[in-house]
Amino acid sequence: MQRRTKIVATIGPASRDPEVLVRMVEAGMDVARLNFSHGSADEHAETARRVREAAGRAGRQVAILQDLPGPKLRIGKLRDGVVEFKPGDATTFVCGPNGGEGDASRLFITYAGLASTVDEGEIIYLADGSVRLRVSAVRPDDGEIDAVVEIGGAVASRQGLNIPGETAALPAVPEEDLEHVRTGERIGVDIIALSFVRRAEEIVELRKHTRLPLVAKIEKPQAVTRAEEIVRAADCVMVARGDLGIEMPIEEVPIVQKQIISLSGALARPVITATQMLDSMVASSRPTRAEVTDVANAILDGTDAVMLSQESAVGAWPVESVAMLATIAKRTEQTAPYREWNERRVRRDRRDPAYTLAYTATRAAHELDLAALVCPTLSGRSARLISAHRPTVPIIALSPGRETVRRCGLMWGVQAASMRRYEVTEELIAAAAARVVELGWVKPGERVGITAGLPSGKPGTTSLLQIQEV
Repeated sequence: MQRRTKIVATIGPASRDPEVLVRMVEAGMDVARLNFSHGSADEHAETARRVREAAGRAGRQVAILQDLPGPKLRIGKLRDGVVEFKPGDATTFVCGPNGGEGDASRLFITYAGLASTVDEGEIIYLADGSVRLRVSAVRPDDGEIDAVVEIGGAVASRQGLNIPGETAALPAVPEEDLEHVRTGERIGVDIIALSFVRRAEEIVELRKHTRLPLVAKIEKPQAVTRAEEIVRAADCVMVARGDLGIEMPIEEVPIVQKQIISLSGALARPVITATQMLDSMVASSRPTRAEVTDVANAILDGTDAVMLSQESAVGAWPVESVAMLATIAKRTEQTAPYREWNERRVRRDRRDPAYTLAYTATRAAHELDLAALVCPTLSGRSARLISAHRPTVPIIALSPGRETVRRCGLMWGVQAASMRRYEVTEELIAAAAARVVELGWVKPGERVGITAGLPSGKPGTTSLLQIQEV
């Protein structure tokens, strides 16, 4: 059975080698993530080129996801690379763009406005939440924050800093992110992820600068509170459990994950579950039982994709991590609650016939024992809506746009390929039927459902389902 859950893998030093990339694609990587918090524009351009080349050699479509740093607070460079904090130690955060090299007594932060957004008594986390400090004094005019260490540990140069709370003064889309977007478009990324989203307006603002699909990363408590408006504004959602587990009580994360996956399904948006899915495979060739269970439960909750971060970026087993996700997904999908998903997963928009058509196509696939559902599409929307209803048969998206074909890499159960554009609906349906046989994805004599729109060649007009033998 074809795997339906998609696999996103972060590309880093452990996986940039061309031969490793080919093996990752062959193992099941559907989307390559480029983390723009690290690396130069030239490095990302070269990585994108290598991903495209590897996908061509492996004969599979792979989308490239650009992950923007977002309004992330980071400390600057440390004189010795690392400092070790002990409980009771005092340090000062110096806020401003022209900081020097820090040490245990002074840490530099590039965002000048931070001292105006925190109050005495607030908590500051460093090193992914493992080091905790409490603000003892704030001097906004000097741009300085004094803090005392409550839980110690090692802190390295340029690591992230978390302050649970609104931090509304942080820019929604920093100028650095807009420069990254321009770089991403120049090197040919397919999808853009916006980090630390707090409100839907941030997605709307970024849309003014790009036409690429946008992923909203849910990793702030404010995003959880405003989840529905953010999911509606985005093209896709990521449950980014790393910072989410620092910014809110860690015991809330499993519940939030289930809520966001359910909401994304209801609104027919693909959803990615990310962070530490197979974290032990950074160093070990096998995951823990708990990690395997975590991946399986995310799939049973309805996630469209699962993501590797350190496992594939810096880990010792990048190819094996991808293969392990693929194996877990295939086994878990055999017991997934398809009937419940078909009937109850999507909150259908009664004003939009495409939702009803997607539901009808899913029912037809089951009742008529169809071999596949075929979706000629310009934007990928009709495939996305059918995917959200979770049919038990393959969904085949055919598009004249190479970008649309690759973007389907995030859609559960969707195989995608290119097909030239047709302006007459009857010709489109006939060509689609011939194309799926040519690809070898459907055998001659099998029955399929083919969606189409009137008029043909116009996005968002899907209103027709035809059942036919190919």
